[in-house]
Amino acid sequence: MAPMLRLYNTLTREKAPFAPIDPTHVRMYACGPTVYDAAHIGNARPIIVFDLLFRLLRHLYGEAHVTYARNVTDVDDKINARAAERGITIRELTDGTLAAFHGDIRDLGVLMAEDVNVPGERPRFIEPRATDHITEMHTIIEGLVASGHAYVAEGHVLFDVPSMPDYGALSKRPLDEMESGARVEVAPYKRSPLDFVLWKPSKPGEPSWPSPAGIAEPGRPGWHIECSAMSWKHLGKTFDIHAGGLDLIFPHHENEVAQSRCCFSTDVMANVWLHNGFLQVEGQKMSKSLGNFVTLREVLKDWPGEVVRLAMLKTHYRQPIDWTVRGLEEAAKMIDRWYGIVGDVTAGPEAPASVVEPLLDDLNTAAALAELHRLDDPATLKAGAGLLGLLAGTKSAREDKAIAAAGVDVAAVEAAIEARRAARAAKDWPASDRARDALAAMGVTVKDNKDGTTIWTVSP
Repeated sequence: MAPMLRLYNTLTREKAPFAPIDPTHVRMYACGPTVYDAAHIGNARPIIVFDLLFRLLRHLYGEAHVTYARNVTDVDDKINARAAERGITIRELTDGTLAAFHGDIRDLGVLMAEDVNVPGERPRFIEPRATDHITEMHTIIEGLVASGHAYVAEGHVLFDVPSMPDYGALSKRPLDEMESGARVEVAPYKRSPLDFVLWKPSKPGEPSWPSPAGIAEPGRPGWHIECSAMSWKHLGKTFDIHAGGLDLIFPHHENEVAQSRCCFSTDVMANVWLHNGFLQVEGQKMSKSLGNFVTLREVLKDWPGEVVRLAMLKTHYRQPIDWTVRGLEEAAKMIDRWYGIVGDVTAGPEAPASVVEPLLDDLNTAAALAELHRLDDPATLKAGAGLLGLLAGTKSAREDKAIAAAGVDVAAVEAAIEARRAARAAKDWPASDRARDALAAMGVTVKDNKDGTTIWTVSP
């Protein structure tokens, strides 16, 4: 029997034991990127946090018994505008942006389909695209119209919010408060200000598909319907965990719940809802107007991916995180220290209980990292860090990568070290100093060991 995992559920506002619907098939969904521009550092937080949860669930229930779906939004107003601005097709924009996103998150140690899926077996990681699920969207929309939870008006299909008595259960907002405080589109064809779009007409030049519900003109889906369609297709009408950023609780996740529950007549869409906290940069909200808007790719040019990952994991996922250079520097020192311990160990035993147990308490990463600091056995440290997606390589491989990135001429370094060794043996101190200066000029630091050997590293 798997150890008891406890998670904070946004739906109930309490931390409770996690009990999967089917322990042989744990199912999890997370809202992924809208692929219109480079991901920013805030986008990386849910990717890293829920990758950690995926790893933990695989550890607890078995790698073949967990399915994770993280969607891609590839139809959106921002996508249409950006493609037109660049003079390229929407597909060219979304394919290129998604490829860049994949490159970035691979650097963060995020598990991808090629890492976990096994040919001939049920997929363990799925990355569904909205535009591949128009048929499923039609089915849900037409089901909602037939049951009286949606209506057609002026080429639109809208969800009738007052038709769902407990709408607002996830965000805990009463209807009158939502009507007075929500930013909603005002339209004369709406029955209620809170009614939201399931399907709408396409403007000239926008992507379009045949419309559902008897609408003659082609159109395109609203934002919220895509996640209901994709989670249903790949995880079922009801599944275990739905995750995303805190900003998605209302209206996106609230509307997902409404669509799915009213279409399929279920009590819940997902049993557990997880939401990560916001990110700010150096104590301020990240904003292009403040000049502190940082893309993930920009960060990864200056910092190794596992340093970025560790800097994220140091703060509990539900708490706000302050993204600072100091935090990255501290993470880099921690990574260096750990690699110094694990050396070239390539694999370890199963992750130690001392690291697993804090993660069972709603992903208490700070406590898990504190336990890693107490480990001094290379294999055990390697295994514990591996559960958090850290220390995936070896010390030598990491140094080789740093050498390659720095453009160091290895042959020239070795020749200078040999010249320095010979000069020191001959007590030719001026020649030894010249060799040392040559190494420094190449960006290399040397260290003489007690056994007479010399090791070198690229200077920080």
